[in-house]
Amino acid sequence: MTATVQRPSGRTAPLSARTRRRAELTGRDRAVRAGLLIAALIPTAALAFLVYEMVKEAYPAIIFNGGNFLTTKKFTMGNLYGNIEVKHGYKAASGAQFGVLPLLFGTVVSSLIALVLAVPVAVGGAVLLVEKLPPRLQGLLGVFLELLAGIPSIVFGLWGIYTFGPLLSRTVYRWIAALGIPWLSGPTGAGEGLLTASVVLAVMIIPIVASVSRELIRAVPTTSKEGALALALTPTETVRYVTIPYIRTGLIAAAVLGWARALGETIAVLIISGNALNIYPHSIFDPFSTMAATIAAFLDSALTDSTGMAIHALAEVGLVLLAFTLLTNFGGRLLTRRFSDAGLPVGRGV
Repeated sequence: MTATVQRPSGRTAPLSARTRRRAELTGRDRAVRAGLLIAALIPTAALAFLVYEMVKEAYPAIIFNGGNFLTTKKFTMGNLYGNIEVKHGYKAASGAQFGVLPLLFGTVVSSLIALVLAVPVAVGGAVLLVEKLPPRLQGLLGVFLELLAGIPSIVFGLWGIYTFGPLLSRTVYRWIAALGIPWLSGPTGAGEGLLTASVVLAVMIIPIVASVSRELIRAVPTTSKEGALALALTPTETVRYVTIPYIRTGLIAAAVLGWARALGETIAVLIISGNALNIYPHSIFDPFSTMAATIAAFLDSALTDSTGMAIHALAEVGLVLLAFTLLTNFGGRLLTRRFSDAGLPVGRGV
């Protein structure tokens, strides 16, 4: 069938092949645009569905605990085989108390220590890979970096509790404890605790930060670095005053990505932390626990709670962890936007 067009005189004429192709391409473009829109909305819909399910599951615990959930220092499911108590219209096992404050403290402190340890090593290693090493060696070390990122977290946990932690406890930890500095002294134990978990977390997030940093450094224009060298800057000063400021926005994003990874780590922290729920670590060597590790540790026991409140409480812990992770990412985006407005500093040669 031949397409036609209405002329002013009232007569019709067939459309040209070029016009028909334009019409067909427009239809295809609309289909592609609709498909891309759907693909872009899927992550948003998944996040919204996740938040909805978490809120729905945690709602009974939110009513039962009230505002005390964020301030109570004790997390216990109570006597699951004893009497049942009713509070605010919801049932729970006798003696049940759900407080997330020590877990929140452990999550934040361990992830921050890991971030402080990981970022300098990751960025320095990325600079070495790109700026100092020959291309063949760059590719070889890059492969090992990517392999490190693919190791399961449970392997890191077993390595930390059986090998790395005891080694640090016999050597480095004793030297640190001998200094007598508050919060850096005390019994080092068998190697489990806050510092060991933080170091293992740092090892786990180094590949993430280093991989992103390596690609960012490769994107720095060669002319900018050559211009800095021509203005009498040394290679070290070129990295400090040109390369790092040029990619600082991306480095902040990489650090936030690594921090989010550390916040949500579960199995490795559960194995190494010592799983101390209801205490604050008074020393960097003390056992502790995090929100993610607590969910994994208590899930099996919570399923035996006939009232279901233990499951709702763990869902509330997960909701707090989700909210904190989202706030961390949004804060990282604000920092990225803040630093992206600053200009590139000029070296000493000008």
